[in-house]
Amino acid sequence: MTKILLQTTIPHAHDDWHIGRYSLLREVLASMDGVEVTARDREPGSGADPILTSLGESDFDQLWLFGADGGNGLSSAECAGITAFARRGGAILATRDHDDCGASICTIGGVGPTHFFHTHNLDPDPSRRCRDDQETTSITWPNYHSGSNGDFQRIALAGDVHPLLRREDGSAIEWFPAHPHEGAVGVPPGETAARVIATGRSQTTDRAFNLVVALEPTPNRGRAISHSSFHHFCDYNWNTAAGCPSFVAEPPGDELQRYPERLNDIRTYVRNAARWLSA
Repeated sequence: MTKILLQTTIPHAHDDWHIGRYSLLREVLASMDGVEVTARDREPGSGADPILTSLGESDFDQLWLFGADGGNGLSSAECAGITAFARRGGAILATRDHDDCGASICTIGGVGPTHFFHTHNLDPDPSRRCRDDQETTSITWPNYHSGSNGDFQRIALAGDVHPLLRREDGSAIEWFPAHPHEGAVGVPPGETAARVIATGRSQTTDRAFNLVVALEPTPNRGRAISHSSFHHFCDYNWNTAAGCPSFVAEPPGDELQRYPERLNDIRTYVRNAARWLSA
């Protein structure tokens, strides 16, 4: 049995990106043979969430972590617990969003340094420390505009086709859900067991940006995956009728309705990720 924890970095709040907004992801994972899924938000209070601080001693095999905080979500004790989980071989998928959204994950061993934020773990390339999306002026860099919520982005392979990106027939996955302002991920200096496996392209500037980083296991960590945006996985970007928090101001696109078959790629990717992380 593979035990997967779906976990946000925020306490439950109805008008936010709480764990209930990942119900479709949970359904895909729970439908897999031999997979048990637990989904939860961070407990409010002292910064000593009992599950996260003791994750290294838990029987979870995988952590899928959704960084929805404004930079002050996880405490140092909680990050230490997650780092201990990684060090004992636990596998992690970590994702965040624009600007400093999810920046509390950046000190987690292994996966944290692959996420670049506005004020933490800045992108090693100074030319990328600039605004991409020009429409939502309240959100600053990194904010790559891959398309409207409710639309799709065509991904590009980086290097050889990674097992995460193969369909069952052997062809490569082509489509991810789009988002108007994705964050930044990459391979930090000194990291030798990770590579970018997929990139997107800005609909504003036509600039390529990294979508996914895959990290191979080392003596100090298990396998890991880093994503530029949790919107690749949340209900709203798989079905806009599921709704979103009131602070989402951008009008959604309609490609989900016009090309529903493209969702098969992100579902395939999710199943691939669950298998690869535990391989």
